[in-house]
Amino acid sequence: MKYITLNNGLEMPQLGFGVWKVENQEAIPAVEHALKSGYRSIDTAKVYGNEAGVGQAIVNSGVPREEIFLTTKVWNADHGYEETLKAFDASLERLGTDYVDLYLIHWPTPEYDQYIDTYKALEKIYKDGKAKAIGVCNFEIEHLERLLDECEVVPAVNQVECHPYLQQKELRAFCKEKGIYVEAYSPLMNGKDVLKDEALTQIAEKKGKTIAQVILRWHLQSDLIVIPKSVTPSRIEANLDVFDFELSEDEIKTIDALDRNIRSGTHPNKMHKR
Repeated sequence: MKYITLNNGLEMPQLGFGVWKVENQEAIPAVEHALKSGYRSIDTAKVYGNEAGVGQAIVNSGVPREEIFLTTKVWNADHGYEETLKAFDASLERLGTDYVDLYLIHWPTPEYDQYIDTYKALEKIYKDGKAKAIGVCNFEIEHLERLLDECEVVPAVNQVECHPYLQQKELRAFCKEKGIYVEAYSPLMNGKDVLKDEALTQIAEKKGKTIAQVILRWHLQSDLIVIPKSVTPSRIEANLDVFDFELSEDEIKTIDALDRNIRSGTHPNKMHKR
């Protein structure tokens, strides 16, 4: 496992395990298998409905809590200062822990205009030592600029959709300048078109790896944190098996040229759900 260092000095595994769309009971064996396979970063969220399952899996795994980097997120319906503090305590209870390593705002939902108050609650949680780092998800440059102007703690992470067909180059450059690490969710485009790409197929055949492994390796070599998700044991293991090869400079350039600005999920400014 390779670790990166966040802007507050905290070390985080560069490759983690995501549990979006995994049912609570299904999360228990999936996370247990991920931890057994060698993952040490688990990414969940209140809205996923599986925090309790993730917490149970951590206990069942026998891996000491301090060896696991645990991330969860505050949902849109819980925005606001006091509401966020309550939501965070409820997440801790479901997870069965007294702290998380990273706490994130799940979406800015700018039309409700509460993400500043929400982030100020995250700052209190951070200062109280209940989260070792704080950050955001799905924040565009405009949202980050306002947050940096009005809040004190620079986000450690901005978790966004990122894959070869949606490379977020402008946002990544902005985050790098501000010391914010970009974390890629849906790195395999939720199994859509990118896994059939001809250029990626050729690189995978040359390397003796799967297309998914090539894509994850591209993320790692692009200095991105990445959190693939699977409940299939063999794929959980395969997604971790990306540290024994490297893409050449030309192969990286080939993948960099695939950017099409195609999302598989919702644009942050179109997320209205609460």
